Amino acid sequence: MLPKETISAAKPQLLRDALPQIRTQLPGPKASAVLARRSAAVPNAIKTVYPCVIERGEGAMIEDVDGNIFLDWVGGVGVLNIGYSQPEVVQAVQEQAGKYFHAMMNIVTHEGYVRLAEKMNEIAPIRGARKKTMFANSGAEADENAVRIAKSFTKRPNIIVFSGAFHGRTLLTLTMTSKKVYSSGIGPYPDGVYRADFPYLYRAPKGYSKDEAIAYYMERLERAFDEASPAEYVAAIVLEPVQGEGGFIPAPIEWVQAVRKLCDEKGILLIADEVQTGFARSGKMFVSNYWEEAGCAPDILATAKSIAGGVPLSAVTARAEIFDGIKPGIIGGTYGGNALACASALKVIEIMERDHLCERAQEISHTCMSVFNGWKEKYEEVGDVRGIGCMMGIEFVTDKTSKHPNARLVSDIIQNAVANGLIIEGAGIYSNVLRFLCPLVVTDAQLNSGLAILESAIQTSLAGQ
Repeated sequence: MLPKETISAAKPQLLRDALPQIRTQLPGPKASAVLARRSAAVPNAIKTVYPCVIERGEGAMIEDVDGNIFLDWVGGVGVLNIGYSQPEVVQAVQEQAGKYFHAMMNIVTHEGYVRLAEKMNEIAPIRGARKKTMFANSGAEADENAVRIAKSFTKRPNIIVFSGAFHGRTLLTLTMTSKKVYSSGIGPYPDGVYRADFPYLYRAPKGYSKDEAIAYYMERLERAFDEASPAEYVAAIVLEPVQGEGGFIPAPIEWVQAVRKLCDEKGILLIADEVQTGFARSGKMFVSNYWEEAGCAPDILATAKSIAGGVPLSAVTARAEIFDGIKPGIIGGTYGGNALACASALKVIEIMERDHLCERAQEISHTCMSVFNGWKEKYEEVGDVRGIGCMMGIEFVTDKTSKHPNARLVSDIIQNAVANGLIIEGAGIYSNVLRFLCPLVVTDAQLNSGLAILESAIQTSLAGQ
């Protein structure tokens, strides 16, 4: 297990051991200058609400160009499960860079790609004894390749996705994504993508028990076969085990079991989009590990983000029969499985297994969920607390009776938190959820400091409203 260090806030030996400390007005003078240059040179559509320009990062902490120290509970939106600047990962990438940066797998085989594929085949919890893995560069590419693979294998044209889904920003994955603010004005969209209701239990029909709600959402899914696409034309059902942008909503395991049974009956492949949930975040290497234990493992696993500690890489793993059943030319790409990224990923997975980061995620979750549920009892505006492992969300409402989304409060909390050294991000179809994606190497002292800052931000924001 990772040690529980006793941290001194006064003179930390390393940034990774520091606590949040704001030394200047935000943004500071150096950050203000860079942000002004950003505004002139970078599209406004690539927006940020954080007054911070990073100088360096270690563990769960970052220091900005003005010397302010922040605790990062966003981690590159789930990219930095092992934290910033992990020395062994830095060394692995440097060693690979000294040999060669790149070797396209369609031209020259490099062993790092093969070794990483072997490792993914070992740890990916999908159906089938024999597995194969391909690599791409981003989560959107992984999702899009997973869909292409499913269509090519099944010879079927359509897929079913869900309300609240986020799958990426390519044209296909934007079509798969529910929240259309991400794709406003760029249609027409590809055909063959149909949507069903995701089991958002907090907002299920009033008065429904959990079992009744799951039955309701299954009925809504099966209705898609009558109202959208006949089952015999559906290649795959694609879902996030915990919706990310949709509000950190876990898919109930009973519902996943029912979906798996439905897929088996209809000859449909089940694709798990674990781009954000994967690599120890959930308390297991993948949420699909929980599915596998419950007898409902997916057919295809798409993942990215924390796979390589910040170097762009994504992966699609499926049983060999599926990969061997697709036409040549359907998959591949220039940079897929880049040598530097593969070297980083191999070391990242080694560290996660060796340092028991899955267990550490469960420890962090236990601490945070205890505090978050206390806030749920304490504050009328905390409507729901949910998640799996260390992927947790807090949904804010105007009151518990109406459950009316309170997006303004979340926006205020984010700004008050960052002003005191905690970077945290919102989510949700109503923009009223705070998400927890802190690096799993956070120390106990840092975690407690972040919880204190966040509750203070909640109280200040409530007083302001």
